[in-house]
Amino acid sequence: MSIKLLILTQYFPPEVGAPQNRLFELALRLKQGGVDVTVLTAMPNYPKMEIMEAYKGKDYFYEEMEGLKVHRSSIFVSKSKSIVNRLRNYFSFVYSSARCGVKHIGDVDVILCESPPLFLGYSALYLKRKKNAKLIFNVSDLWPESAEKLGVVTNKFLLNLAYNLEAKLYKSSVLVTGQTQGICKDINYRFPNKKTYWLPNGVDLNYYDPQRISDTKWREENNISSKDFVFLYAGIIGIAQGLEVIINAAKLVKDKPHLKFVLLGNGPEKEKLVQLQKQENLSNVIFIDSVSKSEMPQVLKAVNAVIVPLKKLDLFKGAIPPNYLKV
Repeated sequence: MSIKLLILTQYFPPEVGAPQNRLFELALRLKQGGVDVTVLTAMPNYPKMEIMEAYKGKDYFYEEMEGLKVHRSSIFVSKSKSIVNRLRNYFSFVYSSARCGVKHIGDVDVILCESPPLFLGYSALYLKRKKNAKLIFNVSDLWPESAEKLGVVTNKFLLNLAYNLEAKLYKSSVLVTGQTQGICKDINYRFPNKKTYWLPNGVDLNYYDPQRISDTKWREENNISSKDFVFLYAGIIGIAQGLEVIINAAKLVKDKPHLKFVLLGNGPEKEKLVQLQKQENLSNVIFIDSVSKSEMPQVLKAVNAVIVPLKKLDLFKGAIPPNYLKV
């Protein structure tokens, strides 16, 4: 009899992004390995914070994606960046996922909960008790620690609430997995009795093999010359990435128009960076909206170099393996 696994996550395809791709590929490979995988997630809305057309007006939706059983429950979304609306976003899915999990999902042996958002842990603890299941808590970002150190959350009450929840979740989990060695090291330091496992991001190299990719028209479609040298950042345009460094680099070489900097993606800092680019009149900085995973091989084949930045904080040490940075 195969193990019944429930993956509980606010983010999942058809949304684009790191957790979406990672969890989808993990779910597929676990299924291929004989695990009975079910996914409980939100109506897709990220990163535009708009429910996608096919899912609008629904409180519950079931679909299958490459054989994966995917249950979706409602979520409050707003383009407002206020802490109140952000909390409404998180807690609406906490409530709906807990309710959906009890009503629509049968027995499970293990729940794998993705964090952030940390508050989804409330739903995980509730379903763990209702299903009599074991909990694996996957930490892809140290929340609330990162939110506090980046200045995203300053309210002491919320921070204390989050730190208490974090400790309870670690204590209630049979295993805590971390996306980076730095995350695991931090958890081990603060919770020395908790077993952790480094669960790094992976990539299917064959999928991105340039020899398997036909000639791309990506440069032509984005008005970039074949003679330009293109630096690419692709991912969430957020606070932790410190993407001002790219704007500053572009300023230093604005007299070399063949050097282009492309920021591909969406996120809370995009509007601010676009305004900064306009203020500095930087024609060598190009913003492009998020694209689907299927388009990324063409994009990567078309560029010359990629940029993988993070803000200089001790919190992020260990986030990128040193050998990845070797030229």
